Amino acid sequence: MTRPLDPVSLQHFVAVCEEGNIARAAARESLVASALSKRIAALEAEIGVPLLTRRRRGVEPTPAGQALLARARELLSGLDRMRVELGAWRDGVQGSVRVFASPSVLAERLPDDLAAFMDRHPGIRIGLDERMSPAIVGGVREGSADLGVLWDRISDLSDLQVLPYREDRLCVAMSPGHPLARRPSLRFADTLDQASINVSPGGQMDQLLRRQAALAGRLPSHRMEVSSLDAACRLVGAGLGLAILPLEAATPHAGAGRLAFVPLAEPWAVRRFAVVARAAPLVSAAARLLAEHLCEMASAGGR
Repeated sequence: MTRPLDPVSLQHFVAVCEEGNIARAAARESLVASALSKRIAALEAEIGVPLLTRRRRGVEPTPAGQALLARARELLSGLDRMRVELGAWRDGVQGSVRVFASPSVLAERLPDDLAAFMDRHPGIRIGLDERMSPAIVGGVREGSADLGVLWDRISDLSDLQVLPYREDRLCVAMSPGHPLARRPSLRFADTLDQASINVSPGGQMDQLLRRQAALAGRLPSHRMEVSSLDAACRLVGAGLGLAILPLEAATPHAGAGRLAFVPLAEPWAVRRFAVVARAAPLVSAAARLLAEHLCEMASAGGR
């Protein structure tokens, strides 16, 4: 391979892989099928290996083609982001930052911290997407996100910068008339015989609680399962069971005395959040500025 790969040819190749058919990909790319076939053949000749397996009903990438497809998507995504950022400079914006954040972080102080940053730096544009923790880490590694904000319990962050952000404490939420509601604090074992509401089954919190119950030789007594904190608070307020919830995120749902919160007295009940980014040379100035701001806000505001 003697010359750089052509981004247009890579775009055509991605279209062929996604459509699985030369004719459909050609229509998508506003080409005739013969011209697209020549482009793909030239790309294969340039790289020196077959990229597609031709079948009677279409095409599919070879192992080499699958590797190229992943890299081509990453490259094209980066080019799109570069065009947006450079276009934003024309409109008076001095940079852009793409942030992936977990639902638990978005339910707490991150929106306020981002708003404060944008007030301070009106020329920087922020794109925010909600993702689960594995997708956040993958997005930062691949470059589709500049920063990730998530609970730091995820196992493998060794190749990323990890900066401390905020923290919160887990509590036991229940109706004010619940027998445990007047306790100053509770151990997790105190809750295991009570009807409970499981929030986001399979998520990090659920995994943590199941692990702690197993260490105690017990099983949680879940009466219901819901996917959101808001739904859990509504069920708890109706007296249908208790739930282990992050205090800061749950407090706005308390209403007029509908919920009681008792601290969970366990060393693992403090959740610590982190800002993750790629190695310093790969982080834009705008992203570094935002990461520093988030760390400053956490230091100044505590939990």
